[in-house]
Amino acid sequence: MRAQLGSGEVTLRRWRESDAGALYEVVVESIDHLRPWMAWVADGYTPQAAADFVTSTAEDWARGAAYNYAIFVSGRLAGATSLMARIGPGGLEIGYWLHPAYVGVGVATRAASLLTAEAFRQGVRRVEIVTDVANLRSAAVPKRLGFVEVERRPPQEPLTPGEDGLDVVWRLTPDRG
Repeated sequence: MRAQLGSGEVTLRRWRESDAGALYEVVVESIDHLRPWMAWVADGYTPQAAADFVTSTAEDWARGAAYNYAIFVSGRLAGATSLMARIGPGGLEIGYWLHPAYVGVGVATRAASLLTAEAFRQGVRRVEIVTDVANLRSAAVPKRLGFVEVERRPPQEPLTPGEDGLDVVWRLTPDRG
């Protein structure tokens, strides 16, 4: 995977150790927005959690477990996105979150589009996005990109306050994109 994707307004870049402080600030500013959907902020967020995450991204990248990127909009940190190797051989799953100031303006869609194109460029055979049935904003991203709903299942993680408890699996393959 390339270390940087996109150009212009929306750019994805591998996390750097120097990003930990900015990550912490963006997450803290986004806590109320993220808490309904992200279990990792349920009990708050600390500077150490940000530093640990950034360190883990380098380890995940080296093992091929996940390719984590910071999302920048016009040079400002706006959120995070990942390609995760947790859906079996030949597939990668996309995850994303944004600071609320960047929601609803196409940033998550652009980030997911960049990751999907990079995955297919690398020979991946399927890309999936998993959303809770109640998270309509998150589900709008795969719909806009032509992903097809292929399954509904109980969630893999503990429920968060905003979730209904039913995960929707969206899939795109190179022959459909």
